[in-house]
Amino acid sequence: PPRILTLEEPVLHMDHCIAFAVHGNPAPTLHWLHNGQVLRETEIIRMEFYQQGEVSEGCLLFNKPTHYNNGNYTIVATNQLGSANQTIKGHFLEKPFPGRIFSLSHQGSLQSEGLIMALPTPEFLCVDSKAFSFQVSIAVGLAAFACVLLVVLFIMINKYGRRSKFGMKG
Repeated sequence: PPRILTLEEPVLHMDHCIAFAVHGNPAPTLHWLHNGQVLRETEIIRMEFYQQGEVSEGCLLFNKPTHYNNGNYTIVATNQLGSANQTIKGHFLEKPFPGRIFSLSHQGSLQSEGLIMALPTPEFLCVDSKAFSFQVSIAVGLAAFACVLLVVLFIMINKYGRRSKFGMKG
Protein backbone atom coordinates (compact mmCIF):
# COMPACT_ATOMS: atom_id res chain seq x y z
CA PRO A 1 0.00 0.00 0.00
CA PRO A 2 1.08 3.65 -0.40
CA ARG A 3 3.13 5.32 2.29
CA ILE A 4 3.98 9.04 2.56
CA LEU A 5 7.75 9.23 3.06
CA THR A 6 8.14 13.00 3.33
CA LEU A 7 5.92 16.08 3.22
CA GLU A 8 7.65 19.42 3.80
CA GLU A 9 6.39 22.93 4.54
CA PRO A 10 6.32 25.34 1.58
CA VAL A 11 9.72 26.65 0.49
CA LEU A 12 10.32 29.41 -2.08
CA HIS A 13 12.53 28.39 -5.01
CA MET A 14 11.34 29.69 -8.40
CA ASP A 15 7.80 29.02 -7.16
CA HIS A 16 6.65 28.03 -3.68
CA CYS A 17 6.99 24.26 -3.34
CA ILE A 18 5.47 21.74 -0.94
CA ALA A 19 7.90 18.87 -1.50
CA PHE A 20 6.73 15.27 -1.07
CA ALA A 21 7.87 11.69 -1.55
CA VAL A 22 5.44 8.75 -1.71
CA HIS A 23 6.23 5.02 -1.83
CA GLY A 24 3.88 2.44 -3.30
CA ASN A 25 3.71 -0.61 -5.55
CA PRO A 26 1.79 -0.41 -7.81
CA ALA A 27 2.45 3.31 -8.23
CA PRO A 28 -0.26 5.25 -6.40
CA THR A 29 -2.37 8.00 -7.89
CA LEU A 30 -1.87 11.32 -6.10
CA HIS A 31 -4.27 14.14 -5.42
CA TRP A 32 -4.43 17.05 -2.99
CA LEU A 33 -6.97 18.57 -0.62
CA HIS A 34 -6.98 22.20 0.52
CA ASN A 35 -8.75 22.63 3.87
CA GLY A 36 -10.55 19.33 3.25
CA GLN A 37 -11.78 20.24 -0.26
CA VAL A 38 -10.45 18.67 -3.47
CA LEU A 39 -7.74 20.92 -4.90
CA ARG A 40 -7.95 21.41 -8.67
CA GLU A 41 -4.86 22.43 -10.59
CA THR A 42 -4.91 25.97 -12.00
CA GLU A 43 -2.44 28.45 -13.47
CA ILE A 44 -1.41 29.27 -9.91
CA ILE A 45 -1.28 25.75 -8.40
CA ARG A 46 0.06 22.65 -10.13
CA MET A 47 1.70 19.36 -9.15
CA GLU A 48 4.91 18.13 -10.73
CA PHE A 49 6.47 14.79 -9.84
CA TYR A 50 8.54 11.99 -11.26
CA GLN A 51 8.44 8.26 -10.64
CA GLN A 52 11.69 6.49 -9.72
CA GLY A 53 11.06 2.84 -9.05
CA GLU A 54 8.44 2.58 -6.34
CA VAL A 55 8.93 6.18 -5.15
CA SER A 56 7.16 9.28 -6.49
CA GLU A 57 8.93 12.54 -5.66
CA GLY A 58 7.78 16.01 -6.53
CA CYS A 59 6.30 19.35 -5.55
CA LEU A 60 2.96 21.00 -5.26
CA LEU A 61 3.93 24.30 -6.90
CA PHE A 62 2.39 27.73 -6.23
CA ASN A 63 2.98 30.64 -8.62
CA LYS A 64 2.73 33.86 -6.57
CA PRO A 65 0.30 32.56 -3.91
CA THR A 66 -1.76 34.98 -1.79
CA HIS A 67 -3.45 34.77 1.61
CA TYR A 68 -6.30 32.87 -0.07
CA ASN A 69 -3.88 29.97 -0.54
CA ASN A 70 -3.08 29.74 3.19
CA GLY A 71 -4.42 26.64 4.91
CA ASN A 72 -4.01 22.91 5.36
CA TYR A 73 -2.77 20.87 2.39
CA THR A 74 -3.33 17.10 2.41
CA ILE A 75 -1.68 14.73 -0.03
CA VAL A 76 -3.70 11.57 -0.71
CA ALA A 77 -1.99 8.56 -2.31
CA THR A 78 -4.17 5.65 -3.48
CA ASN A 79 -3.55 2.32 -5.21
CA GLN A 80 -5.32 -1.06 -5.30
CA LEU A 81 -3.83 -2.06 -1.93
CA GLY A 82 -4.95 0.99 0.06
CA SER A 83 -4.43 4.68 0.59
CA ALA A 84 -2.41 7.03 2.76
CA ASN A 85 -2.63 10.74 3.48
CA GLN A 86 -0.72 13.39 5.36
CA THR A 87 -1.44 17.06 6.05
CA ILE A 88 0.80 20.09 6.34
CA LYS A 89 0.04 23.75 6.99
CA GLY A 90 0.85 26.18 4.19
CA HIS A 91 1.20 29.87 5.04
CA PHE A 92 2.14 32.23 2.20
CA LEU A 93 0.96 35.79 2.95
CA GLU A 94 -0.75 37.70 5.74
CA LYS A 95 -4.33 38.83 5.12
CA PRO A 96 -4.35 42.46 3.88
CA PHE A 97 -6.29 45.11 5.77
CA PRO A 98 -6.52 43.23 9.05
CA GLY A 99 -8.42 46.22 10.44
CA ARG A 100 -12.12 46.65 10.96
CA ILE A 101 -14.82 44.64 9.18
CA PHE A 102 -17.83 46.37 7.65
CA SER A 103 -20.70 45.04 5.63
CA LEU A 104 -23.11 46.43 3.09
CA SER A 105 -26.82 45.77 3.01
CA HIS A 106 -28.84 45.77 -0.20
CA GLN A 107 -29.90 49.37 0.56
CA GLY A 108 -26.26 50.48 0.88
CA SER A 109 -26.21 51.04 4.66
CA LEU A 110 -23.61 49.59 7.01
CA GLN A 111 -24.72 46.50 8.91
CA SER A 112 -23.14 43.67 10.87
CA GLU A 113 -24.40 40.99 8.45
CA GLY A 114 -24.46 40.69 4.68
CA LEU A 115 -21.61 41.18 2.22
CA ILE A 116 -18.47 41.56 4.34
CA MET A 117 -15.82 44.03 3.22
CA ALA A 118 -12.50 44.31 5.07
CA LEU A 119 -11.52 47.99 5.16
CA PRO A 120 -9.07 49.91 7.35
CA THR A 121 -11.56 52.74 7.95
CA PRO A 122 -15.18 53.33 6.96
CA GLU A 123 -14.36 56.59 5.09
CA PHE A 124 -13.40 54.59 1.99
CA LEU A 125 -16.81 52.94 1.76
CA CYS A 126 -19.04 54.55 -0.90
CA VAL A 127 -22.62 53.85 0.13
CA ASP A 128 -24.45 56.57 -1.87
CA SER A 129 -24.56 55.70 -5.58
CA LYS A 130 -26.18 59.07 -6.51
CA ALA A 131 -23.31 61.01 -4.91
CA PHE A 132 -20.79 58.75 -6.65
CA SER A 133 -22.41 59.25 -10.09
CA PHE A 134 -22.48 63.03 -9.49
CA GLN A 135 -18.76 62.98 -8.66
CA VAL A 136 -18.04 60.99 -11.81
CA SER A 137 -20.06 63.41 -13.97
CA ILE A 138 -18.16 66.39 -12.48
CA ALA A 139 -14.84 64.68 -13.27
CA VAL A 140 -15.92 63.90 -16.83
CA GLY A 141 -17.14 67.50 -17.31
CA LEU A 142 -13.82 68.94 -16.09
CA ALA A 143 -11.89 66.61 -18.39
CA ALA A 144 -14.04 67.64 -21.38
CA PHE A 145 -13.57 71.35 -20.56
CA ALA A 146 -9.79 70.88 -20.37
CA CYS A 147 -9.76 69.12 -23.76
CA VAL A 148 -11.81 71.90 -25.42
CA LEU A 149 -9.56 74.57 -23.90
CA LEU A 150 -6.44 72.82 -25.22
CA VAL A 151 -7.93 72.53 -28.72
CA VAL A 152 -8.86 76.25 -28.76
CA LEU A 153 -5.36 77.24 -27.60
CA PHE A 154 -3.79 75.01 -30.25
CA ILE A 155 -5.91 76.61 -33.01
CA MET A 156 -5.13 80.15 -31.79
CA ILE A 157 -1.39 79.47 -31.65
CA ASN A 158 -1.43 78.01 -35.15
CA LYS A 159 -3.49 80.89 -36.59
CA TYR A 160 -1.85 83.90 -34.93
CA GLY A 161 1.55 82.55 -34.00
CA ARG A 162 2.95 82.41 -37.56
CA ARG A 163 2.59 86.08 -38.57
CA SER A 164 4.23 88.25 -36.02
CA LYS A 165 5.07 91.84 -36.95
CA PHE A 166 7.89 91.64 -34.44
CA GLY A 167 9.63 88.77 -36.25
CA MET A 168 13.27 88.74 -37.38
CA LYS A 169 14.11 90.61 -40.60
CA GLY A 170 16.75 89.83 -43.07
